[in-house]
Amino acid sequence: MKRVLKWIGGLLLLAVVVGAVVFFGFLPSYIEADRNNVIAHAPYAVSDDAAALHEILIVGDLHADPLLWSRDLTERGTRGQVDIPRLIEGNVALQVFTAVTKSPAGQNYEANSAESFDNITLLAIGQLWPLRTWDSLKERAVYQAEKLHQFESASDGHLKVVKTRADLDAVLAARAAGQPVVGGILGIEGAHALEGDLNNLDALFDAGHRVFGLHHFFDNELGGSLHGVGNAGLTEFGRQLVADLTQRPVVIDLAHSSPQVARDVIDMTDVPLIVSHSGLHGFCPVKRNYPDDLMQQIAATGGVIGMGYWADVTCGDITPTGIAKMIKAAIQTVGEDHVSLGSDYDGSVETAFDTSELAALTSALLDQGLTEAQVRKVMGENMVRVFQQQLN
Repeated sequence: MKRVLKWIGGLLLLAVVVGAVVFFGFLPSYIEADRNNVIAHAPYAVSDDAAALHEILIVGDLHADPLLWSRDLTERGTRGQVDIPRLIEGNVALQVFTAVTKSPAGQNYEANSAESFDNITLLAIGQLWPLRTWDSLKERAVYQAEKLHQFESASDGHLKVVKTRADLDAVLAARAAGQPVVGGILGIEGAHALEGDLNNLDALFDAGHRVFGLHHFFDNELGGSLHGVGNAGLTEFGRQLVADLTQRPVVIDLAHSSPQVARDVIDMTDVPLIVSHSGLHGFCPVKRNYPDDLMQQIAATGGVIGMGYWADVTCGDITPTGIAKMIKAAIQTVGEDHVSLGSDYDGSVETAFDTSELAALTSALLDQGLTEAQVRKVMGENMVRVFQQQLN
């Protein structure tokens, strides 16, 4: 009997070990590869004129989530859509790296409960993030900022974390001198990372976060999400936070906020606002894309709208040509000074090209009839203008 119990105990121990190996070693990378797929495709045609133009562009992207995953961003990855080598290959000057801290199970664009099981908790445990992150949204945002700083240290000068106007200008000057460097700007995707305490704002700012998204897929202490319930506006806590943010050298991001929150923020601020990753409702009439009149109000603040690369905001065509068509429509709706790139790379979206292939988007924009000046603005100059104004 003892021999049988010992045998059973050995099997149980083996099962635990195998389960741990699968859970901690294989499953997170498998999930990342599955959720951030790049559709297999032949190389995109890039005209000679487009290639020459792309080499001298300032390219910027308002939203990507690679810090959520356990990948060394200093190495060229075999999965996902963004890393430093691929950013350099794509001639990207500025990339916003956004910290995702909470994501409800079964998330959808229509309605989600803040009480749903949180997927990021499981991901934090599965990827062996520090224990402090397992039950703290604030610490998850701080940890992801720490990761970017670690990548900066290990990047051999190819990544510079941008916190100030001087940092931004230094990156642009280095690139103008021919140095292959990417400026990384940190942001949070949802101010629930404050955990309902305005005193936590200093910790996030000190960690390096300079883009503050107010919401993600659920209502929080600030007010309603675009994907929550009831389209609530700003709460008193939300108003206090927005007032504080307007006094800091940061950018406020309305992506995922309810339309009423967006209108409340517009009414109480006098700073350029952004929607970091979205589409155009007139081009693709879905809930995820704000109504065109609201986008025009956001543009009127001097802000920018980041055009995403995934099917839910484009209504299907996610090739460079499809994205270029949406960008052209956005220029016609909000003006050429208010359209930018907002890929949502590595944000659990499937795309048809990764960041190393952005010359194909430049070529597609020219094919759509955009002028060189318009291409320059959309690909990065509009984004740079907002950050140069807001950072100090």
